[in-house]
This record gives sequence, structure tokens and C-alpha cells, in this order.
Amino acid sequence: TAVKRLSARQILFRKGEKGNHAYVIIKGRLKVAASGEDGKETVLRIMDPGEVIGEIALFDSQPRSGTVTSLEAAELLVIQRRDLLAFLESHPKTAIKLLETLAVRLRTISAQLEDRVFLHLPNRLAKKLLALADTYGSQTPQGLRIDLRLKQGELGEMVGVSRESINKQLRAWTADGVLHSERGFITIDRAEELERLAGLALS
Repeated sequence: TAVKRLSARQILFRKGEKGNHAYVIIKGRLKVAASGEDGKETVLRIMDPGEVIGEIALFDSQPRSGTVTSLEAAELLVIQRRDLLAFLESHPKTAIKLLETLAVRLRTISAQLEDRVFLHLPNRLAKKLLALADTYGSQTPQGLRIDLRLKQGELGEMVGVSRESINKQLRAWTADGVLHSERGFITIDRAEELERLAGLALS
């Protein structure tokens, strides 16, 4: 068993490449993205320590379905195809758990597509920021801080708009006291306003 180390913003593999290995994230966070014919990239999800990445190509023997890049320095446990399949054959409960995880990912991607069709940018971005805060947030005296450093371009890739559109919306929310950003980390000052935009506020 080998360990692969990545520096921040390093590509693990690209969409279309042959997949011979899966990986278990030991340390660090990675993003999974896909690009369309127009070259625009969409961030499908953020992967955290303990999660398995790259397993789909091992199951169907097809090229990688997305490009994976580290968001920060990371360490990954490398798993060979034969080892993964043998392990799942002898541990059916783990195989079922993996299927459940894949189903959750599919539902998440489906929800993202629906949001892009039916929601405007402020609503989509509010929903995404609240989801990130739910996973990575910590309460501070200044507000609810998202402990994940993301570039504005990456936020744009998550909700399907340009970096410039994200910058404009964040500046508007900063001016209104909804949130603020410091050293690349966003802190939500008025979560109730984002909840209203995301359709999560109680009537």
C-alpha cells in the first residue's frame, strides 16, 4: 500500500484519463470538477478526510469522469483495483455502504443541476454558502465562519457563474452586512438573510 502526497492546488488526475487506482483521503481536502465543451468548469463536490475518491473508474473500467485537485496539502492512500474489488467481495456490508455513498453523491449532483435551472444567482450562492457552513462552519464572535479557503472562481464553479459575478454578489452582501471575507475565509454575519434567499427561512 502506497501513500501519495499532494501540494496545495495540485491535480491528482484529469477527466478522461484511465483510472487504475482509487484513493482514500488521509489528510487534506480535494475538489472534484467537470468541464463542458465550452471549457467552463463545474465543481461537483468537495472531498474530506476518510472519503474514497476515484473508485467509479475502477468499477466500470471507463476513463475518469472528473478532474480532482487538492485544495490544500493532502495525503492519500493508494488502492489498486484488484485489492478494492477483492475487499468489497469479502466485505458485503462495506460494499453496500459504498453504494449508499454513491447514491448520495448522485442526488447531490441532481440537486445542483435543478438549482442552476430554477434559482437565480443570489439564491444559488446563498444555498451553497449555507451548505458549506453546515459542513465546515465554526461559530466565532464575528459570526459563522466557513473554515474552507475557496477562491471566488471556485465558488463560481460551484454555482455555475463567473468569478466576476461572485465578486459582485459578495461585495453587495458585504456592504449590506450579510457577510465579510478575510484572508480568503468567508464569515456569515446574518445567516437569516441567506436562509431567506435559499428558501430555508421559516414563514
